[in-house]
Amino acid sequence: MLIRPWDAAIDPAEWQEWLAGTDHFGMLTVGNLDPSRAPVVVPTHFAAAGGELLVHLARPNPVWPHLEAAAEVRLALVGDYAYIPGHWRAEPGKPVEEGVPTSYYTAVQFVCRPTVVDDAEGKAEVLAAQLAHFQPEGGHAALDPTSAPYGPLLAGIRALRLSVVGVDAKFKYDDHKPVELRLGVIERLERRAHGLDAGAAAQQRRRVAEIGDWRARSQRS
Repeated sequence: MLIRPWDAAIDPAEWQEWLAGTDHFGMLTVGNLDPSRAPVVVPTHFAAAGGELLVHLARPNPVWPHLEAAAEVRLALVGDYAYIPGHWRAEPGKPVEEGVPTSYYTAVQFVCRPTVVDDAEGKAEVLAAQLAHFQPEGGHAALDPTSAPYGPLLAGIRALRLSVVGVDAKFKYDDHKPVELRLGVIERLERRAHGLDAGAAAQQRRRVAEIGDWRARSQRS
């Protein structure tokens, strides 16, 4: 993922706070055992705990042999995205039809070392962590690997512990452009109010407040 200086996270807290506000759902990408074939991509929820991302998948999922052979995998998330028409970004003094369109988005990618978990106790531990994260209000039976209702079902899944070894975070919201242009785009996004426009506008407004004039700031640093 290309991350230009003006698209980079201000600090780790920025992407961590963004992640905390998401549904913790991403695309797990694993290299194919056959290098001539496309990578294997699996959409999945995950819980984060102590430097690990915790996942469970159905045992018949075709990703398992590729995971077992992989030294590293990626789990990628994207959100707060919007298409920005070219005429919103026209340079001052130039015809608006000469403006160049772009995409706004937030993307976070985790580089991880995978460990497949197959024992019942280990799978129950991963599931318990996921339930605590996604269903903190409870409303589920005790997760006992030796008894119903969940114990007999554990044979149908495998769990995965992804040890995070690197994070790539990108906030692509035209921070290298003049503040006036960015504020204008925010207003247009809020008026258009399509799809994730509100989220993109909120991210851009926050970045404008924190970064201000990126060019001036970068020259001072």
